[in-house]
Amino acid sequence: MDRFVWTSGLLEINETLVIQQRGVRIYDGEEKIKFDAGTLLLSTHRLIWRDQKNHECCMAVPLSQIVFIEEQAAGIGKSAKIVVHLHPAPPNKELGPFQSSKNSYIKLSFKEHGQIEFYRRLSEEMTQRRWENMPVSQSFQTNRGPQPGRIRAVGIVGIERKLEEKRKETDKNISEAFEDLSKLMVKAKEMVELSKSIANKIKDKQGDITEDEERGGIMSLTEVYCLVNRARGMELLSPEDLVNSCKMLEALKLPLRLRVFDSGVMVIELQSHKEEEMVASALETVSEKGSLTSEEFAKLVGMSVLLAKERLLLAEKMGHLCRDDSVEGLRFYPNLFMSQS
Repeated sequence: MDRFVWTSGLLEINETLVIQQRGVRIYDGEEKIKFDAGTLLLSTHRLIWRDQKNHECCMAVPLSQIVFIEEQAAGIGKSAKIVVHLHPAPPNKELGPFQSSKNSYIKLSFKEHGQIEFYRRLSEEMTQRRWENMPVSQSFQTNRGPQPGRIRAVGIVGIERKLEEKRKETDKNISEAFEDLSKLMVKAKEMVELSKSIANKIKDKQGDITEDEERGGIMSLTEVYCLVNRARGMELLSPEDLVNSCKMLEALKLPLRLRVFDSGVMVIELQSHKEEEMVASALETVSEKGSLTSEEFAKLVGMSVLLAKERLLLAEKMGHLCRDDSVEGLRFYPNLFMSQS
């Protein structure tokens, strides 16, 4: 207990409150002492204990004084505890509740629970050692003992400093926000140009477009990605930029648009694409063969298995097809109830 010093309990500049817990009693080693009901605060720099009834009774120990900590489970009639092992008190230590102690550790008894989370957060602070990277002002040395006038002065100065720092941080955030806005506007222009470029690249590939129109005017985003990057040569396009650009196709009144199926599959389709014709074509093909799997349908119509499955699922959703999902796989049949009615 001789490692504790009196404090006002105010947080210093660069010091941040991590967690606090009511109903904590302090033991000097195994000995019960008068500090039996208080609030224990953990900051990035200190352990602070404040009496719940007399708030002027407040003391702290720097985290740098802690050697290691361990848990002590609750027992019959006993609260769970955290055992804090401490370095010897420095010779220039400020005034505290005890000037000497035979014990090299204290116990923190949690009467109102909360010890598990407190132990976890304290362990994190001991590992991160943030007090070394964020030194606080020397006012730790000036707010000890029963000197209310002095404490008040330090508190006001601290508040003024924090307000000034907050104002500077706000100004910095505003400046960064305007910079980000400018970057966003530049990025938006790039996306518009990229969307137009994608449409033009696909238009230039007349053979591919003609083939895709035969397939119903639809192409998976994977195929589009390969097609565009093949046309761009060394200036490859990222998948994220492609998706963002395709989302703008319809807004820019281009002849293509992005579509997302219920399964999450994303495709690019012509604005002239007609869903009813695509479903009717799928129904006709399945009716001719009696039944088809996605793979069989893809071979017959000359498209990827992914798009073939989406077309069959769409026809099923509209009631024109029905399925048989067995160990042999997913097979689609004409819906005779619809055709006969």
